[in-house]
Amino acid sequence: MDLPSLPELQRRVERLPALARVLPALAGSAGVHLVGGGVRDLLLGGEPVDLDLVVEGDAVTVAARIGGPVRVHDRFGTCTVMLDGFTYDLARARRERYPAPGALPEIEPAPLTEDLLRRDFTINAAAVSLGGERVGELTAAPGALEDIAAGRLRILHERSFIDDPTRLLRLVRYQSRLGFAIEPGTRALAVAAIDSGAPATVSGPRIGTELRLLARESDPVAALGALRELGLDRALHPGFGLDDPALAEAALALLPADGRRDLLILALAGRGIEAGELRVLLGGLAFEAADRETILGAATGARDAAGAVARATRSSEIAAALSGGGPELAAIAGALGPAGPARQWLDRLRHVRLEIDGGDLLAAGVAQGPAIGRGLGAALAAKLDDQASGREAELAEALRSAR
Repeated sequence: MDLPSLPELQRRVERLPALARVLPALAGSAGVHLVGGGVRDLLLGGEPVDLDLVVEGDAVTVAARIGGPVRVHDRFGTCTVMLDGFTYDLARARRERYPAPGALPEIEPAPLTEDLLRRDFTINAAAVSLGGERVGELTAAPGALEDIAAGRLRILHERSFIDDPTRLLRLVRYQSRLGFAIEPGTRALAVAAIDSGAPATVSGPRIGTELRLLARESDPVAALGALRELGLDRALHPGFGLDDPALAEAALALLPADGRRDLLILALAGRGIEAGELRVLLGGLAFEAADRETILGAATGARDAAGAVARATRSSEIAAALSGGGPELAAIAGALGPAGPARQWLDRLRHVRLEIDGGDLLAAGVAQGPAIGRGLGAALAAKLDDQASGREAELAEALRSAR
């Protein structure tokens, strides 16, 4: 494809909503550059929202000029600003040295040209000036613009995947998202790194973070398929991977709007792993606790839930089989066989609520304790099975069971 001319690129920078507020604040700040994926997306005609800025100087000072709350990350001298719905990650231009495979890098300040050479892929090794007198000026590492135009994924140096194996997961993510082809030399180095056990040198939380991002791609089935194509899924764990894309598509088709596609796809990919090992693979703090438990519950419980739903003859039995797991578990269970009953629960049964509560049973003389829950459960089952309609009928059913 043809990349825009410099004047057209300058116009795109000035029109980008995420930069409308930032450019005036940076007018007197030479050495501030938009870098990485934001530049790539601008060149491809997109409108990036979350932007990475590189500063040839103090990033925190520049962040303060942008305005909004500044969150400083001491480990790498970087900071984040969130303003008007946009996120700006700022970092000082730097060079990196990896003390050991998979370790976090040691850094020191460096010019922009060296900063670009430390990037993961050539397509992310371009920068556009945002401050001073040269707004819109483009700087790129060798081969960067050619690879963007050709839709080609290429690493910048031969040890890239050894130094930072998370780049293997990013390679898959960019392949899936952009539809770019992996350059043959890069593919060979990726396979060699996987075969050598490079992914095992990275901490669990960093792997979990990359898996979370991969599952959030617009086509998560394709993203996990690209992981399988490189053999990277089995390298992370012998039981991990999307073995049945058709099953995944069926589950995603059942998933309602309030379900999470990313959690569902990771649950499907983790169905071949014991719960404790899957928890380790997900990387602990890489996921919110509730998200992690949703993945674990759906991965380990969907098959049993599918069997229970298939055996159900009443609405209350369908609800009993699915009510503890959320829409992700129900969608996977439905895709495994009983799609009709699963959809019935997703569309209607899970939303059924009683008109009574525990207070009504207490007022009717039921003692505090298990009898309250037993009575409410019986009333809900009767309502689901169309055997109790209205408050009085619900209360009668609840009291019958509670007593």
